[in-house]
Amino acid sequence: MVNQSYTDGFILVGIFSRSQTDLVLFSVVMVVFTVALCGNVLLIFLICMDPQLHTPMYFFLSQLSLMDLMLVCNIVPKMAANFLSGRKSISFVGCGIQIGLFVSLVGSEGLLLGLMAYDRYVAISHPLHYPILMNQKVCLQITGSSWAFGIMDGVIQMVAAMSLPYCGSRNVDHFFCEVPALLKLACVDTSLFDTLLFACCVFMLLLPFSIIVASYACILGTVLRMRSAQTWKKALATCSSHLTAVTVFYGAAMFIYLRPRRYRAPSHDKVVSIFYTVLTPMLNPLIYSLRNGEVMGALRKGLDHCRIGSQH
Repeated sequence: MVNQSYTDGFILVGIFSRSQTDLVLFSVVMVVFTVALCGNVLLIFLICMDPQLHTPMYFFLSQLSLMDLMLVCNIVPKMAANFLSGRKSISFVGCGIQIGLFVSLVGSEGLLLGLMAYDRYVAISHPLHYPILMNQKVCLQITGSSWAFGIMDGVIQMVAAMSLPYCGSRNVDHFFCEVPALLKLACVDTSLFDTLLFACCVFMLLLPFSIIVASYACILGTVLRMRSAQTWKKALATCSSHLTAVTVFYGAAMFIYLRPRRYRAPSHDKVVSIFYTVLTPMLNPLIYSLRNGEVMGALRKGLDHCRIGSQH
């Protein structure tokens, strides 16, 4: 039975049964997935096409949308195919790829959200020096380091998880291949790997989170020194979208990965995983577009061009 998973792969237990309630919930998840897909593609398109959106903040936002797009496409299509076909299998290689992509994208997104807080700090606390401090080279370094650290974390976890021997049950109690769920099937002591995994999660979550806390502490200090109420409101409006995105992403991720093992339950993990695999990628473009006049202006401009083009 040892390493039968190499040839047969794994069985993803999933989150939905065939009950009427679960069919409705599955439909809701598919609607959210469609909105996430369309919202992120539209946001990337608007940022690329509108010269007014060629600023550091929107460049970071386009990268965030790309990560969200890849994240939902890595998880939801396979989950939907398994649910609709009734076959719940995933190959050993497919499971490895899903782990690598998932960890890389979540890690990269967490780091980028952290470094975007620094961008907001520079914009509010040093507005006159903003174009110099956040030049193209710095922007590329910020996004490049986010991708690089995320991919490195993903490769380490994928190689480590896939090199373990698996035996007995092949049932992964999740709707996608996630390392903690997979470790339960290993037929060796995984305590060392658990420690490594926890250390990786602490670094990839608490490092950017500490950048966010430090940046917003500095922003708060700057805002409190502002005399104009209008400037104060504008500064808070600039940060509100980012803070909302950070709260949703980090709240779910910390609940999953930084809880003691004895408090973990597969049912809780699966529900919370829906938040940052499907819900967060849908919310990010909505948060940043509906609460942002520049993005809505670019959208209206694009719609006007389409209307004029269709009339001719």
